[in-house]
Amino acid sequence: FLTKIKKLLETVCHNCGKIKANTADSKFTDALRFRDPKRRFDAIWRLSKDVLVCEADAPADEEFSKDSQKGRSHGGCGNAQPTVRKEGICLVGTWKPSKAMMEDEMAQPEKKVITPTMALNIFRNISIEDVRIMGLSNDYARPEWMILTVLPVPPPTVRPSVVMGATSGARGEDDLTYKLAEIVRANQNVQRCEQEGAPEHVIREFESLLQYHIA
Repeated sequence: FLTKIKKLLETVCHNCGKIKANTADSKFTDALRFRDPKRRFDAIWRLSKDVLVCEADAPADEEFSKDSQKGRSHGGCGNAQPTVRKEGICLVGTWKPSKAMMEDEMAQPEKKVITPTMALNIFRNISIEDVRIMGLSNDYARPEWMILTVLPVPPPTVRPSVVMGATSGARGEDDLTYKLAEIVRANQNVQRCEQEGAPEHVIREFESLLQYHIA
């Protein structure tokens, strides 16, 4: 689901979870006419991926209150949004400096890894209505369900022991069992680092190792 997760992170605001595209745009209205969920999601993603600010509504003016009610408001939070790039099995976000920061010649774009925890919290903020608008299903395809929080473990009958030699009769564990053991050890290392208050970059390294074993 990594490619789909990347597209979702490019479609919604990382702060409030709203769709970034301008909902008052005629192209957005055209996208909603697609009945095929895949085509609708792709159309909304294309309108949202280049939007770098979650536009907030301007203060209401009494003279134009009637006109504003006719149009569809975006209702965003006004926060800057990153460009998302895939690097290996990781997703990296790059935030451009704000206008105030750009006056400083030393200002550099902020770049950081978007962790699974960050993506999970972003997806949980997506409203039921926005999930439906994007062509997903609140009953069968909530965005946060694409991120594993509990790993299903196959029973021993699916990964039986194997005979090591034709004459000795010695038996060894299946490759899948060895991989599950590595996942358990990697997960224990993450838990130990969190409990001991290890530096964040150390925890990130062990989280990346855990993600590698699961992927």
